[in-house]
Amino acid sequence: MKWLFRILFILLAAIGLTIGALLMMPGDKLGAILEEQVKAQTGRDLALEGDVRISFWPVLGLETGPVRFANAPWAGPEPMLSASSLEVGVDASALLGGEVRIGRVLARDPVLRLELSDGRGNWELAPRQQAAPAQAALPPDGPKPASQPSSVTLDKLELTNARLIYVEDGAVRMDFANVDLSASWPDISEPMRMDAEMPVPGGAVAVSLSISDLPAFSSGQATPLALDLSAPGGQVNFDGRVNLAGEMDGRTRVTTTDTHKMLAAFGQAGVTVPLGLGRVADVSGLMTYTRDGRIALRDVQVALDQNHIAGDADILVAATPQITANLTAGHLDLSRVADADAGAQTRHRPNSDASNAGSSPRGDDGWSKQPIDASVLGLANGQIRLRAESIAVPGLEFGASDLTLGLDRSRAVLQMNPATLFAGQLTGQVVANNRNGLSVGGKLAAQGVDLQQALTALAGVERLSGKAALDLEFLGEGQSEDQIMRSVSGKGSLKVGKGVISGIDLDRLMGRGDGVGGTTVFNSLTASFVIRDGNLRNDDLLMQLDNFRADGSGRIGLGRRDIDYVFTPVALRANSGEGLAVPVRIQGPWSNPSIRPDLSKVIEAATGEELKELEQDAKQKVLKKVGEELDTTITDSDQIEDAVKKKLEEEAVKGLLKLLGNN
Repeated sequence: MKWLFRILFILLAAIGLTIGALLMMPGDKLGAILEEQVKAQTGRDLALEGDVRISFWPVLGLETGPVRFANAPWAGPEPMLSASSLEVGVDASALLGGEVRIGRVLARDPVLRLELSDGRGNWELAPRQQAAPAQAALPPDGPKPASQPSSVTLDKLELTNARLIYVEDGAVRMDFANVDLSASWPDISEPMRMDAEMPVPGGAVAVSLSISDLPAFSSGQATPLALDLSAPGGQVNFDGRVNLAGEMDGRTRVTTTDTHKMLAAFGQAGVTVPLGLGRVADVSGLMTYTRDGRIALRDVQVALDQNHIAGDADILVAATPQITANLTAGHLDLSRVADADAGAQTRHRPNSDASNAGSSPRGDDGWSKQPIDASVLGLANGQIRLRAESIAVPGLEFGASDLTLGLDRSRAVLQMNPATLFAGQLTGQVVANNRNGLSVGGKLAAQGVDLQQALTALAGVERLSGKAALDLEFLGEGQSEDQIMRSVSGKGSLKVGKGVISGIDLDRLMGRGDGVGGTTVFNSLTASFVIRDGNLRNDDLLMQLDNFRADGSGRIGLGRRDIDYVFTPVALRANSGEGLAVPVRIQGPWSNPSIRPDLSKVIEAATGEELKELEQDAKQKVLKKVGEELDTTITDSDQIEDAVKKKLEEEAVKGLLKLLGNN
């Protein structure tokens, strides 16, 4: 047994000598060894400042002062990681068994700076390559190289009061302060779990994630990842795969109960989400993100307030995002997208009758003068196709429609392929351009349009009804509805089949009545027009009726919302078959125009003479009659007063002489 005790004594002595050697090793020497090893493994410099202290069994620990871990050479002078102090603890018993089990890593006031440029991340660590020194071949029975630890695990990582900075292509994309982060990876076969929390306006953002295979992730392989993020007003969930470069694919869901509040939490306070575009939202689908900033969304289901949309989309993340999307929807209600934020009390009630405080009030006789903010046209580029059963927008309601919206550097083109509007089919395009001031134009063709619906919605005119075909080109400029409508120019033509004019009864009018009240049914109507400076001019309106024909010409003020138009019906069977014309003048504001026979036109038509000629003839007859009565010649109305005075003076003289007895 002596040999057994002797061996045991030798082992204890060896361990004691080893511990004694470690105890006598100065901290700065150990720090230098650590810096050298980090440099060898990562190719980056590690700087330890202040005292380095060591603790032993059961935890082999290291405590340092300020720490700086160098950035990638291309990423600039700022360190990738810095902290005011660092504590590292290793399970000594596990280390004796050949396993590195890190019990705890605690960093105080750390600053982690992650940078991405040209597809490279500063978190990609490349060890320094060194040539292996030449060694003599060892005999098969010679000593074996020292074994390497079989695994490295982490019981707990803590970052307190951390700052996380993300820089992409030289621009800071995210900068979060006061972050508390903890992570755990207790066994190499178990998932690595991490939790983080940071304060934001309105509350705090909490993130919880799990990486199922950390060694595979560290080697650059795509690894399953589950992530849950909660923030004031909403949350984000992801279940899929991710790699070290930040690429990912999987099912993603974003839900908000208050989108304004969630946007404010992420630094977008003041952004107003219109009702119908997601004050309350639920968006889910399969997402793929690649390192070049491309996002592919498939099988997307979107609920924005009361609206539901489905489809696919591709997005290139850039200063101005590039979007390509193909979407379908049922009944899409965007009728209140122009409303201002009605307040937090109405954000959760899409059908609330909140005040439309954001829309500029206007009277019936004027367009809105509120400035139009067209900056939204520059938020993205791309092409979005939408097919919907119906689309309600402010003042208009489309039926089943196939629309394509193209966006290019603050210029939007809405193509109708076709769109259903006012019960008719509308094809062509409308363009809004905000590159050098706002302009709106278009080239449209319409078939089967309900004329009464169209005129009521666009101009507040309800008297004319029928099915119409329309060709229209127009262009207007300005920063408000009023400016655009007063500047609009263009041209077009109109064809209407059988229809009705309410408020005018041609039968009564031609029968010597006033023609007011009742209706007039016509068989067809055609007209062409030109638009200049907000005024539409038409001179060739032709309306066919059973017993009448009607011509029209005049001005319609699109900018001033008024009308001055002469409508001339002709009774084809009257006047021995030569026709009898009774013109009607429509004059005044759109909201309440006057409609009355134009007597001057009636006289002209009946006598064949101009009204001014009739007035001149009557005037000459009056002057002649007055001249005869005054026994003088009068050629102008101004002479009447002088002639009357002269005649009175003569009569006064005669009376005075008679009074004096002089006959």
